[in-house]
Amino acid sequence: MSASESFQFEGAEKLLEIWFAPLPPDVERASPSSDDGKLGLRKVKRAIWEEMLDIVKCKILSVVEGSEIDAYLLSESSLFISPHRLILKTCGTTLNLYGLPRILEIARDHANLPIVHQFFYSRKSFMFPERQLGPHKEWKAEVEYLDAIFPDGAAYAVGKVNGDHWLLYMTKPQASRGNPLSTTQPSQSKRAERSDPTQGVDYTIEILMSHLSPAASESFFSPEFGEENTPSSHAQTLSSKTGISDLFPSHLTTLDAYSFTPCGYSSNALLKWSKLPSEDQHLKSPEGEGYYTIHVTPESGWSYASFECNVLLPTSPTHEANSIPDLQTLVRRVVRIFQPARLSLTLFISSVGNSNAEEEEGISAVEAAQRAFRLALASPSKANGGREGDLVYRRTDKINYEFSSYDLAFASFELNS
Repeated sequence: MSASESFQFEGAEKLLEIWFAPLPPDVERASPSSDDGKLGLRKVKRAIWEEMLDIVKCKILSVVEGSEIDAYLLSESSLFISPHRLILKTCGTTLNLYGLPRILEIARDHANLPIVHQFFYSRKSFMFPERQLGPHKEWKAEVEYLDAIFPDGAAYAVGKVNGDHWLLYMTKPQASRGNPLSTTQPSQSKRAERSDPTQGVDYTIEILMSHLSPAASESFFSPEFGEENTPSSHAQTLSSKTGISDLFPSHLTTLDAYSFTPCGYSSNALLKWSKLPSEDQHLKSPEGEGYYTIHVTPESGWSYASFECNVLLPTSPTHEANSIPDLQTLVRRVVRIFQPARLSLTLFISSVGNSNAEEEEGISAVEAAQRAFRLALASPSKANGGREGDLVYRRTDKINYEFSSYDLAFASFELNS
């Protein structure tokens, strides 16, 4: 992720997410566990993923193997492997979509998962679209490339087309396309959802920040590395110094981080889920494992940082020590670290989670997220958890979007001048 002063680096990532089944148990019949107990895509050997990443033009730096997820830190962002789902996030001029056909082959040949349950591809508008390669040069070409693979795909642009906006391509869930699940008996997922209606809730928050403050950016320039000061050890120290290590409770977090030379930073973290407070019963999550990932390009002129997390967050303040932070608190913590002049936020949640929230609490998860965004950024008073010195932003966009099986909250903010 490093770049010379004369080179403009594209920090905004391309995010590809493929679901081969609704839930991890759905892959068990089709893809029995390996000797080490791993299921589905997690059985695939690292060397095979490395061969796919060669097509994308990035390399594996390190990996953390969790109880449910394998988190690969890449030379350009991240790869997350679950039994039933793959997430590939790459920045710069990587060829993210060119890896898709090989991923589908790997799932079929090495995990016995021949059918895609649902597919997503998204990205923020690029700073330097002219530097991209292959289909990534323009959104129209990316859509055409994906339409050739997924006949039922749909493409969307959210936000100002002549400003910061968010692009999404998605397919409908497999069941709505009339195809039977080939991986397991259809009743298995339904039984799981009846026993715990939140089991099928998918939730992702993204905070995409640009024009970082000089003071914040300076931390992500690295010294020369040696035997006692490696990219990984420096990144761990940097994570503590900047507050990244404190975004979530340390006893719930396994952090893998890397500092690039002369500048740049990436980290993956695996997070243990815990039960949410009683006031958020509509989003009460099963105990399990999720992730967050951060990537930073600090150079002046194209500084950028991204934060992504799929752990279900409470929308109301928790006031509990050592607990998962609520959405408003997490947004404020992230923004304090990077101090961007401009940022966009998205909450992407499966419709079942959004509907449950509205029915039980009178406000949807999407609208609750919009409120949390506003309170965290436009009204950071001590009364709602702010503190002296917090930057104040003005909202420039607020858009809620209902898709066929997901709902989206999108908001953009600019620093008050």
